[in-house]
Amino acid sequence: MADVLALVEARLRSALGEPDARAAVTFLGTDRIEVLRFVDGDIVRYATLGMSAAPMSDPTSALADQVRGPRAELVLSVRAGVADTDKALRPLAVLAASPQVEGLVVAPGASLDVGEPLWPGAQFTSVLVAEPGGLVEDLELDEPMEPVRFLPLLPMTPNEAAWKRVHGAAALQEKWLAHGTDLRDPLRRSVTLD
Repeated sequence: MADVLALVEARLRSALGEPDARAAVTFLGTDRIEVLRFVDGDIVRYATLGMSAAPMSDPTSALADQVRGPRAELVLSVRAGVADTDKALRPLAVLAASPQVEGLVVAPGASLDVGEPLWPGAQFTSVLVAEPGGLVEDLELDEPMEPVRFLPLLPMTPNEAAWKRVHGAAALQEKWLAHGTDLRDPLRRSVTLD
């Protein structure tokens, strides 16, 4: 599946430019996950590379299909120079390894929690998985493989994550929109929830 990752990296480079840094993390019993950093003016983007090497499979399936199934990589965008967001590399790798480790199928609308701040001083311990296709287009693969989707991650405070569990992802996104929330601000506070 190294060829899939080469195609994924090429798609990331064509969409986001040349990465200025990369880090690799390997967890016991999993394949290597890399996190690439791209700087675009005052925005820094972190993209995982390795999650899409194998399709995500339903944890209730007796046998994991090595060809069919959804594939994805994660993309986090934050304002540069405001916080030490480079410390998010390990939490992002943990999230990208979750399909291998926990059998999760990561899809839009899902919440992913790392159980600790995403970076030092962050109000966020979890992220909302947003719809793909805006920043990086899906990468079509040869049949019968499904395309690789590049899923944006939106950091959530614990209060926002709890509210989302009750009201749903769409309702939380509407709250953010109604309050003009800058989701790229690494120091932002929780949106007002009622």
